[in-house]
Amino acid sequence: MAQPSPDLQEQRFQLLVNSVVDYAIYMIDADGTIATWNPGAKRFKGYEAEEIIGKPYATFFLPEDREAGLPQQILATAASEGRFEGEGWRMRKDGSRFWAHVVVDAIYDGDRNIVGYAKITRDLSDKRDAEKALKESEERFRMLVQSVKDYAIYMLDTDGRVTNWNSGAQLIKGYGAQEIVGEHFSRFYTEEDRAAGEPERALETARTKGKYEKEAWRVRKDGTRFWASVLLDPIYDESGELTGYAKVTRDITERKKAEEALEEARAALYQSQKLQALGELTGGIAHDFNNLLTVIRGSAELLLRPGLSLERRERYLGSIIETADRATALTSHLLAFGRRQALKPEVLQLNVRLDAFAEMVQRTFGSKYEVTIDLDPDLWLVEVDVTQLETALLNAAINSRDAMPDGGTLVLRTRNLPESNEVSIEVEDSGEGMSPEVVERVFEPFFTTKPVGKGTGLGLSQIHGFAAQTGGRAEITSRRGEGTRLSIILPRSHKAEEEDEAAEAPSLPFAGLRVLLVEDNEQVRHFAEHLLEEMQCDVTSADSGEAALAVLAKESFDLLFTDVVMPGMSGIELANRVRKDFPDLPILLASGYSEEVVRGAANKFRMVSKPYGFTSISQAFGEVIPSRAAA
Repeated sequence: MAQPSPDLQEQRFQLLVNSVVDYAIYMIDADGTIATWNPGAKRFKGYEAEEIIGKPYATFFLPEDREAGLPQQILATAASEGRFEGEGWRMRKDGSRFWAHVVVDAIYDGDRNIVGYAKITRDLSDKRDAEKALKESEERFRMLVQSVKDYAIYMLDTDGRVTNWNSGAQLIKGYGAQEIVGEHFSRFYTEEDRAAGEPERALETARTKGKYEKEAWRVRKDGTRFWASVLLDPIYDESGELTGYAKVTRDITERKKAEEALEEARAALYQSQKLQALGELTGGIAHDFNNLLTVIRGSAELLLRPGLSLERRERYLGSIIETADRATALTSHLLAFGRRQALKPEVLQLNVRLDAFAEMVQRTFGSKYEVTIDLDPDLWLVEVDVTQLETALLNAAINSRDAMPDGGTLVLRTRNLPESNEVSIEVEDSGEGMSPEVVERVFEPFFTTKPVGKGTGLGLSQIHGFAAQTGGRAEITSRRGEGTRLSIILPRSHKAEEEDEAAEAPSLPFAGLRVLLVEDNEQVRHFAEHLLEEMQCDVTSADSGEAALAVLAKESFDLLFTDVVMPGMSGIELANRVRKDFPDLPILLASGYSEEVVRGAANKFRMVSKPYGFTSISQAFGEVIPSRAAA
């Protein structure tokens, strides 16, 4: 292919140069005068070609740069080194300045003599302004970070080493920047946290989850600890590569101390309230039990008198039994308040119970009171101890009656609570109501507004304990002159409703049954011995779990009957040992508390509640020894 002529090449080159508008491209003669001028030069510097060609190129320099000989130095560098490149201020025709990137190349003839210079200039004012703004912004940010004293703000590299350090970090942690930059941030952790791998876990959490946030102990340079609020964020570059972590730490030791002091104050207040309640509880118990003991002791002393008629003997015995039942009921209320009474829950339909209960209350209270029911026809089932439920409802009804001395309306209501999946039983009266101060204390034991001798103050406490032990709660709302509404809120049950079973104890033959009785209380042990002998059992007694194991090592038995709460080895520990060593030996536990139920003992062993008698023991024996029941 034929090469274009030199003239054509020059024309093409000229077209190329003239088409460039983002660069000033022109030639300078060897003496520094401008020889050519392109549109880009006109655009940057404002001169037409006829205005500037033939003028010295120093025209574009600032006066101080011309005085310093900068234009001559640039050409001298290009002449000696073949090229000059740099940046600096230049002037337009209108006198305004712009920041220019300049390249000057020497032009040689065939004998390597300089005949001129090729000059390319680019206006970088916008870029320089942006870089300057960024630098100023970074400087302001650095000053901002450095001025923060209450927070340690610094960066880590991808391995967890400190790359910068602000004054707040030095103030909080005690290290100067020269001491800590380049060190691993695990230095601030306690020895136990380092051993547990907490620093590595923090970096991993921040990397995988986008943030690590925690409160924990950290260590200063002097070895002292402080409670720190820590935030760790990952830092990524524009390509999404992890470049490090931003870490912010705040010393919140004083806040933690204040929170602990507040919690101690709350605990002290709670303890004070408990002591106050305990004082009231003790006084109530002492009063009620002294009355009960007076009847029991007096009747027992009368029984010791010689020559009593059979009629009087039966009367005194009846008084003792009746008073003991009242003591049992009082104890049951106390245990329900303390959430320690073992319950016997069953699934039931509340509406059926409340319908019958309302009829009974109406007959009992009389015509001055109107007892109505408002029952949800689609009420959910609940699982409760029926006796405790009826006791709670009766206590609530009696309180309502006492609040309406001149008569009034008592409403028994049930409804579902879909938002919490619970069932509410409400007892509402039209009585005199209570003040807010009284409402706050109604569930305290032995707190009562009734006159002395008119109430023990245990009624609402029993309701509260029963509801809590069943997994629900009791709430009360009342206003002076507007009546009171008590709500017993219970969890919904999804179990099938159970059929009522006869609770009467079967009459079972236990003659000759070999029973190992374990009871640490001497009086209870003697009573149990007499009871078992009345059942015609062969009884061997032990006063501790250790003694029982020693007996079992020598003799064989048909049943182990042991108390639960004993010093040393408990009845549950004894039962577990016996179950392991004598797997075929039936076991029956006895207790007045439900701690053993909470620990799961009821799932492994049959239990009987104290106080027990001939009927409850016979029924329990028949369950743990079915062969005897069938005999």
